[in-house]
Amino acid sequence: MSKNKNLLIAGNWKMNGSRRSLSIVSLLMKYIKTKKFKNTHVLICPPFTLINSFTTLAKRSKLMVGAQDCSNKALGAYTGEVSPSMLVDVGSQAVILGHSERREYHNESNKLIHDKVSNALGTDLLTIVCLGESLFQKKRGNTLRVIGEQLRKSLPDNINVKNMVIAYEPIWAIGSGLIPENDDIYKVHHFISQKLISRYGNKAKKIKILYGGSVNKKNASAILSIQYVDGALVGGASLKFSDFKAILEFCN
Repeated sequence: MSKNKNLLIAGNWKMNGSRRSLSIVSLLMKYIKTKKFKNTHVLICPPFTLINSFTTLAKRSKLMVGAQDCSNKALGAYTGEVSPSMLVDVGSQAVILGHSERREYHNESNKLIHDKVSNALGTDLLTIVCLGESLFQKKRGNTLRVIGEQLRKSLPDNINVKNMVIAYEPIWAIGSGLIPENDDIYKVHHFISQKLISRYGNKAKKIKILYGGSVNKKNASAILSIQYVDGALVGGASLKFSDFKAILEFCN
């Protein structure tokens, strides 16, 4: 692991967890305080129902708490929607947008994600935008074309690079136990970095690019050591303290 890397390790809990999960937050808080992480930020994104409880508990710690989605609207008659300002109001520090499960199961288009990103960036939320190709697209050699299109259409022209994070999550790797070859991860992350710099200038070098998709304690060290990988978006392994802790060990 490069000593110069400033990492972000984010846990996406998806539709999992209950108030009993506060024990995991307590353990993470104690672990982070004990280890005194200098170059690593740790983020947990639970379901909406747990954000307030998590942020209240973690208020005086270095553990960050975020959300898994937000609306493209600021306020109004939009039943079931949650705005970025509402997330900030309950203490949320970040939001995940454009996850492949939102794109697929909720038919979210690049345009909708673009509008959500713009809305979130209007607040102080750290905005994590997910990109990724399907297995069909990968087999046809279209990975970079797909990623390029998602980058171009999902991101607004005006961004605050301090609040922007990109997460490369190949759809075929999520929850499958499969991951791309290290060289393929490098190529995609380098491609994303170059596209961001081309569009936003050298300030885009400050934008972290995370890898996500079956990250676990066995492969975390190798993945986090790859150039242009600035952290990880962790799914199932973030639900169990011992597994998430094992991933964080590689960052200290």
